[in-house]
Amino acid sequence: MDRPVDWLSARNLLSAAVALFALLLAAAATYAQGISQTSAPALPAEKVAVVVEGTRSGDVIVFRNSVVVRGAVQQGVISIGGDVVVEGRVEGDVASIGGNVIQRAGAYIGGDVMVLGGLYQRDEGAEKRNPQSATIMYTGFEQELREILHDPTSILTPRFSAGYLGQRLLAVLFWFIISLAITAVTPGAVSRAAARLQLTSVRVAVIGFVSALIIFFGVPVAVNLLPTFIGVLLGVMSVLLLLMAYLFGRVIIHAATGRWLERRLLPEGKRSETIALALGALFWTLMLSLPYIWPAVVAGLLITSLGLALTARYRIGWRPAKKAA
Repeated sequence: MDRPVDWLSARNLLSAAVALFALLLAAAATYAQGISQTSAPALPAEKVAVVVEGTRSGDVIVFRNSVVVRGAVQQGVISIGGDVVVEGRVEGDVASIGGNVIQRAGAYIGGDVMVLGGLYQRDEGAEKRNPQSATIMYTGFEQELREILHDPTSILTPRFSAGYLGQRLLAVLFWFIISLAITAVTPGAVSRAAARLQLTSVRVAVIGFVSALIIFFGVPVAVNLLPTFIGVLLGVMSVLLLLMAYLFGRVIIHAATGRWLERRLLPEGKRSETIALALGALFWTLMLSLPYIWPAVVAGLLITSLGLALTARYRIGWRPAKKAA
């Protein structure tokens, strides 16, 4: 029998979550309004690593350094982990990952400008670009992208700080709310899947592992062989399956883990579904914060979630659930 959900505690936490998300959205909007694409700042001397002078016929690709174009480039320029400063002429595209694209006065960019984790900034007096060119810019996380690109192993060792702690707490709250919502909508499916995970976890993991191999290796091959429309449809459906399976599977894993922790930490009279979901969300958020092993935790959660999602209609005995009369 499913245990009742403590909706009074859930309502209070939902109110706190809404207020917290509102504050985050307000902060993001304030930051976005403060971004300017004029009056580009001077590039620090220590960032200048590659200077292109004269005429370059091919592409200019720079890794983990900034590049300054003072001459002419007939193709494109890209910096991965640094800034791109155009003081001369670039006929093709200009891109930066983890840095800024800065167009000085009198400079010309004939192609598109693509910036990931930085800004596209233009000095007053910069020449007009090609009217058919586009600007694609995703701001934020510039410093983090620079650090990862300069030292890829840093992604395995998260930097503990007040901001990182706030993100982890927000993740716990997010997954707790999602778990409450899905448990309230489909309590029977969650309860059956949690029991099945505890009793037949190996079989669920094997099904999830085989499914992950098919999705990550078989689907790309099929997309290349099938007609374009069918290939795109298959790719979209695979992505949706992964997202929905991970969402549903995480909730089940939270429920099963929380119930296991409740049995060992709390007396029977103080146990509830709400506390179990909160404990499960907290436990797996902590596991995903551990250095070096969190990628393996993500892979394990994804594989198990796929297995749970694909066997959601089956009971513990691996027979289809009977429809209610």
